[in-house]
Amino acid sequence: MSSSPGAIVPAVEAAMNAHDLDAMVAFFAPDYRSEQPLHPARGFDGRDQVRKNYSVMFGEVPDFRADLVRHVAVGDELWSEWRMHGTKTDGSAFDYRGMTVWGVRDGLIAWARLYFEPVEEAGEGIDAATRGLVEPRRA
Repeated sequence: MSSSPGAIVPAVEAAMNAHDLDAMVAFFAPDYRSEQPLHPARGFDGRDQVRKNYSVMFGEVPDFRADLVRHVAVGDELWSEWRMHGTKTDGSAFDYRGMTVWGVRDGLIAWARLYFEPVEEAGEGIDAATRGLVEPRRA
């Protein structure tokens, strides 16, 4: 494993880009806890689910690539921004961006808060999006 918490993020990026599940999963604690505040029902426990998730990603996006945009270590917390992209097996584009906050314990990622969404290139502009946040929903 990496000698410093800050070295973990680029090492995970390298393992993802090599599609090396074993190397990637080895960075996560057995009792890893993932929270996804924008999608609370997607939270999970255990690194086996990390393996399962990325097995699907690598299988369905054969040219999957993770680009680390920036990262910083603050004590035992790692903050990172990512772009994950490629082409799905059906030929459509895969473009997923967001950030993670990872907590490190004993040199392993023990917990995370993930904030990711698919990229929406088209769609409403900022004025309509802001209005949509505050206007009452119509039935």
